[in-house]
Amino acid sequence: MANSPSGDSVIGRVVRILDTFSADRTVQTASDIGRRAGIPVSTAHRLVDELVTAGVLERDDEHRVRLGMRLWELALRGSTALRLRQAALPHMEAVQAAIREHTQLAVLEQGEALFLERLSHPDAGANITRVAGRLPLHASSSGLILLAHADPAVRDRILSQPLRPLGPGTVTDAATLGRRLREIRRSGVVIAPGSIEAVSTGVAVPIRDAGSVIAALSIVLPRDADPAPAVSALQSAATRIEADLKFSFPIQ
Repeated sequence: MANSPSGDSVIGRVVRILDTFSADRTVQTASDIGRRAGIPVSTAHRLVDELVTAGVLERDDEHRVRLGMRLWELALRGSTALRLRQAALPHMEAVQAAIREHTQLAVLEQGEALFLERLSHPDAGANITRVAGRLPLHASSSGLILLAHADPAVRDRILSQPLRPLGPGTVTDAATLGRRLREIRRSGVVIAPGSIEAVSTGVAVPIRDAGSVIAALSIVLPRDADPAPAVSALQSAATRIEADLKFSFPIQ
């Protein structure tokens, strides 16, 4: 792809444009996109126009743009995330019916926990997780499962960086976190009170496919709740999801 005078490729600029959208910022002007993406306004307008023509972005009557349905369609074609979500969702619903809090599915993606699905009861407690949202690996119960079973290079990189606290129970000492990750690999369970929010406890277990951990299944409980029923429900669901994955195939 041709580069800009600054050395950016077209693909790199397009990715930066798409990255300016978030759950809290779903509609923008082309000028706002250019400013947030660090792209000249004239270039941003041209690229946005091309992306609108392709259906990757959509423009409303006020000339603001949002992510387009074409992007959603392309993202789901042959997606391993979709295969996983389809296998997990019926069993997540069973967990949700039994525990009646927040049930979540997350994968490791670019050094963070990316949440593919979340089911919540109307009366469930606090939870900051969103579908398609991300949390640091060291801070969330799902992230701790994923980090414990990640490639050693990923663990080393996370442990070598400052560990920012998200809640009063977030482990921010690298040596302590390293010991905790070894215990997680041994036990196969995370119980993380106050790691994200003081009033909540995260509980998580791994999901394996062909022997490798590919996801984390978690529940967010009120801080004073007994985690044992959640652990049992999650482990049973993970076993059933793994069995279904053995007999499923990537969507063509």
